[in-house]
Amino acid sequence: MNGGLIFFGIVAFIVLVAILKTAVIVPQKTAYIVERLGKYRCTLDAGFHILIPFLDRIAYRHTLKEQAIDVPPQQCITKDNIAVDVDGILYMQVMDPAKASYGIGNYLFATTQLAQTTMRSEMGKLDLDRSFEERTNINGAIVAAVDKASDPWGIKVTRYEIKNITPPQSIRDAMEKQMRAEREKRAMIAESEGERQSKINRAEGERQQAIALSEGERARRINEAEGKAKEILLVAEAQAAGITKVAEALNGKGGIESVNMQLAQQYLTQFGNLAKQNNSMIVPADLSNVAGILQACTSIIKKS
Repeated sequence: MNGGLIFFGIVAFIVLVAILKTAVIVPQKTAYIVERLGKYRCTLDAGFHILIPFLDRIAYRHTLKEQAIDVPPQQCITKDNIAVDVDGILYMQVMDPAKASYGIGNYLFATTQLAQTTMRSEMGKLDLDRSFEERTNINGAIVAAVDKASDPWGIKVTRYEIKNITPPQSIRDAMEKQMRAEREKRAMIAESEGERQSKINRAEGERQQAIALSEGERARRINEAEGKAKEILLVAEAQAAGITKVAEALNGKGGIESVNMQLAQQYLTQFGNLAKQNNSMIVPADLSNVAGILQACTSIIKKS
């Protein structure tokens, strides 16, 4: 009885091992390489698969996802003989799992080394200053070279990105001085441009001010001239009106007699004022003939 249980236990164990060896579940975006008696048999895609126990075995497991590989820093010599340390990231994907298994021993190591050698070659074609500007072209050249070389391995290189380009400390110090000088130069240029624009603005403001002042002076003179013209015109009109009134008064009744009396009064008044002052004066010979002088003035007014 005990022997039968032992036998059944051994059989159950063998069946369990056979099931475990036979049933295989492959995850998504993964590929398994199956060998039968040490020889490549097939590639298992995602899903459930049955193998022959003790004959088939899974030799390699590959992920079909895109992988990012860190490329370690390496020393490169630029065209102008400056040693720089360059590192980067390589993006790649397994396209043919069978080639990736049997085409090369370690495709990750091989692609990394190939990326480094290609990087040294591309950096040797450029000066240090241009290497910072030509990153896109360097990345494209590395991708083209590595992708072409890795095609027999079933690997597809999608892109390469340079992370850092690190020159020696002495070169970094010189670059810092150069950048500082360039910044100071730009600051001086900006300051001079500001002063130049300020002078231009100030000159333009002074010109506009001078124009405004001249326009104001011109308007003031025009106004003054117009005012003087109107003043002269009004004075002339007033004098004309006064003369007209005087003429009308002379032609009226008693006008001549009034004028004669006024002239006589003014004559005597002015002559009296001259006599009061300590001045030398010429006395007319016929001073006693006042009536004759007034008659001469009256005759002049009548003639006018």
